[in-house]
Amino acid sequence: MVARAYTVAFHGVEARLVEVQCSLSPGMPAFDIVGLPDKAVSEAKERVRSAMSSMSLALPSKRITINLSPADIIKEGSHFDLPIALALMAAMDVIPQDEIARQVALGELSLDGKLVPVIGTLPAALAAAQADCNLVCPVDCGAEAAWVGAVQVIAPGSLLECMNHFRGRQILPPAQPGEMIAEQNTRCLSDVKGQERAKRALEIAAAGRHHLFFVGSPGSGKSMMAARIPGLLPALEPEEALETSMIHSLAGLLSSGGISRTRPYRDPHHTASMAAIVGGGRGAKPGEISLAHNGVLFLDELPEFTRQVLETLRQPLETGSVMVARANNHVTYPCRFMLISAANPCRCGYLADAERACARVPICGQDYLGKISGPLMDRFDLRIEVPPVSMTDLTLPDDGDTSQTIAARVATARQIQRARFAEHPDLRQNADAEGAQLEEIATPESEGAELLNKAADKFKLSARGYHRILRVARTIADLAGSETVQKPHIAEAISYRLVNAVP
Repeated sequence: MVARAYTVAFHGVEARLVEVQCSLSPGMPAFDIVGLPDKAVSEAKERVRSAMSSMSLALPSKRITINLSPADIIKEGSHFDLPIALALMAAMDVIPQDEIARQVALGELSLDGKLVPVIGTLPAALAAAQADCNLVCPVDCGAEAAWVGAVQVIAPGSLLECMNHFRGRQILPPAQPGEMIAEQNTRCLSDVKGQERAKRALEIAAAGRHHLFFVGSPGSGKSMMAARIPGLLPALEPEEALETSMIHSLAGLLSSGGISRTRPYRDPHHTASMAAIVGGGRGAKPGEISLAHNGVLFLDELPEFTRQVLETLRQPLETGSVMVARANNHVTYPCRFMLISAANPCRCGYLADAERACARVPICGQDYLGKISGPLMDRFDLRIEVPPVSMTDLTLPDDGDTSQTIAARVATARQIQRARFAEHPDLRQNADAEGAQLEEIATPESEGAELLNKAADKFKLSARGYHRILRVARTIADLAGSETVQKPHIAEAISYRLVNAVP
């Protein structure tokens, strides 16, 4: 007779159900695991043997065969320990087989039988809910899994507690969701002196999820402004929070089972590899662009990133998803993020300052910013020159809008966009609109259309550049509370795209 338990194998953010079959047959004592297990899964038999021994349970003197079905999917990770142990105890009639067959389990076993936390509990709970099963996971993962209210989560601290629960000796209460994490953002945009034009561009970018590129001399406040953009963005919607938390669960970034409504802000160093930015490595894990899903990705010193890394951003910026293709794995992750980048105008940073510039001006500026390809630069909706801050500005008191004030305007603009795209679930902000939807919502009035056509002819705008100006103009109109896109909105949008210091 074959005893069965269930677990999951992760394929990107998707958790695929895996049936763990255990057979005890006559023959020489052996313990085999089949079904394309990796090294961590193959080693599970030693952890299971030791954990059961700590409970005074000896393995039967039979041939033990564990089959992980379907057998053509690679099984990776230590979370297979618990379902293998449950299936084995069910085959030994230690726990009821029919009860275990209704459970999806995951968890790593220590040698003394304690359950060790594993990643991916949240997508596993969703898979269990879809299969109409309960979920069994380590106690430290229970609060995270309980956010999926459609599934009952049992979170024992050890294999002994799990066994006693299914035998009716110690009934464990269902796990409760962790507390919502409320992150306090103490960085305010009013701390930035001067730079009113750059602040305005930051507000527009936040309102419409537009990609923004800062270029300016060192110390002009580029990184300082970018670090304050989380304070301008509205909280994640419940659907967005679940999408983002599933990715963070796979990366092991959820703490204490809490889910945050704060939009993610990722700022990797320019030495990061392509696998770290886009995703990949062992198991094709999500990269920074996916960890920034529904949030912000800030790339400081953009020309310092390797060209290979920069060019891989082009497709995800357009599609909102990335496929990590490997010889034995093809995984797709969502990555709908807002890209904020910053760069000096040249390697020395003082291209426009004759007294401080190096001897290679202006060639050094062309070489430095030339590392950013034209197609990638064309994907930035707004390009802003950030001039040096004068000493007079630094001594002035705070007189600009606070982050709270700007955030209120951004929230109002996003509410307008949410209502506008209510019948289009794949569209959320103006930056997502294209084709017929863009023409419907952003076609300017006659004077604005004439101005845009003249700019397109004079500055040789690409079709992408033309449409991105329309999207930015639509966001500017939303911030102004205008139902139509007018000539001033088009003019301002054009001004953010034509920057002399940017190629």
